[in-house]
Amino acid sequence: MNFRPRKKEEPEINLIPFIDVLLVVLIFLMLTTTYSKFTEMQLKLPVSDTDAQRDYPREVIVAVSSDGRYMVNKQQVSGRTAEALAVALLEISKGGKDTVVIISADATATHQSVITVMEAARRSGLSQITFATQSSATAGAK
Repeated sequence: MNFRPRKKEEPEINLIPFIDVLLVVLIFLMLTTTYSKFTEMQLKLPVSDTDAQRDYPREVIVAVSSDGRYMVNKQQVSGRTAEALAVALLEISKGGKDTVVIISADATATHQSVITVMEAARRSGLSQITFATQSSATAGAK
């Protein structure tokens, strides 16, 4: 019988396979991740205290009333759906993709009404949208 104490081997952690697996997972994630681009609609959020309003060469003004009615360049839109509004936007813009849509919504208009205008602009191929506001000095005078 051999009763001599044996040398205990230190457990060794081999990091090379671990690094290999992590690199494969990293490469897999990099290849399968979709990078979202939020360039479908370029929103220019207005600042309400500006002195001069920008003048766009081609613009379409969409007015949204508090009860959800729409007017495109002071012409009443017959329906309240995104399809009817998209048809009206296409007629007014005449296919000009550089046309800027200015949404002039009542302060008490529903959020859905404004989203419908944005959806109609997307369907008609108009990607430049801005919002009309009034300055704080004008709002205080009323």
